[in-house]
Amino acid sequence: MNPRQTKPKGPGLRLAGRLLINIALVILAGASTVLLGALLLSWPLFDMHLQDAGVTLDQQILEHLMSAFEQAVLTALAVGILAAAATALAISWLIARRLATPIQDAAIAARALADGRLDTRLQDPRMGSELATLTVSINQLAQRLEATETTRRELTADLAHQLRTPIASLEATVEAIAEGILPVDDQTLETLTGQSARLRRLVADLEVVSRAQERQLLLSTRPVPVAALVDTAVAASRERFRAAQVSLTRSVAADTPDLLVDPDRINEVITSLLDNALRHTPAGGTVTVKAGADPDPRHPGAIIEVRDTGAGFPPGDAEKLFRRFHKAPSSAGSGLGLTIARAIVEAHHGTLTADSDVSGQGAQFTITIPPAPGR
Repeated sequence: MNPRQTKPKGPGLRLAGRLLINIALVILAGASTVLLGALLLSWPLFDMHLQDAGVTLDQQILEHLMSAFEQAVLTALAVGILAAAATALAISWLIARRLATPIQDAAIAARALADGRLDTRLQDPRMGSELATLTVSINQLAQRLEATETTRRELTADLAHQLRTPIASLEATVEAIAEGILPVDDQTLETLTGQSARLRRLVADLEVVSRAQERQLLLSTRPVPVAALVDTAVAASRERFRAAQVSLTRSVAADTPDLLVDPDRINEVITSLLDNALRHTPAGGTVTVKAGADPDPRHPGAIIEVRDTGAGFPPGDAEKLFRRFHKAPSSAGSGLGLTIARAIVEAHHGTLTADSDVSGQGAQFTITIPPAPGR
């Protein structure tokens, strides 16, 4: 059952009207207090001054003087209160409208975002830090929603493109089996299993990269020595390098600070970079993992470099390597490994960059991550 949409309840007056009414009540309360105080205190104080001055008046003159004094006081107070109230209400109306306008703009912007107009933005009303914070928060929300929608559209288009090939292969194989063209033998079953596994890996990789790019990747962080991260990844990859006849070396400087990271995720990044280097390094080549402290004192942290002596890439293609599904024609991967690696590093507030001076001279991937607190 669909939930019913309810309209917001409340008085029909807008914020400016309610503010004006509240200010008017304050003015009325203040005027009443002034009037009551004047009536209660004016004549006793006047009479006290007459007595101090030694002025003696008969009863008739005193009563006439008292009446004239009260009328003068009431008239003066009434005129003063009315003039002050009119001035105060006019100023209050301007202030109320000034305060209500940015709040109304914020409500309109929120409604526009809810309606899907994600390019909506607010201008700072310059009415204090509270309204400035509200404006910044709504703009940040709009930017986040717009980025999420852009990612969703790109991901949907990429996913449709990448799923088309394995699904078509599965459909063709099943159709050939149904028509008796292909026998149900080990080779056919291997084809079906391979395409199913490809789909499963693709969906898993897409889930990881989507979560990481949207800052929704769950991280179990703790202070970890960089040497432990490098040694774990190198140990897991060494046998594959030995089989491919590619040399794998590592070095970690003694002054490298510890990192506050999820060790499993960072090992996944380093392993992915090692796998990428192995695919592009011929037999007899070398892959080097080097770690040390960031030499920039303004941004203390650790740097992990993975350098190979493989084919390299054109320097202008460095950023293309991190795009979803970008891969070399001969690569058998999904084209998501480097995308996932960068997203994981950025989830740790770090950076992952690629560099190759001249095509054919090897490639270098550099991870920079802030240190753990207290180091």
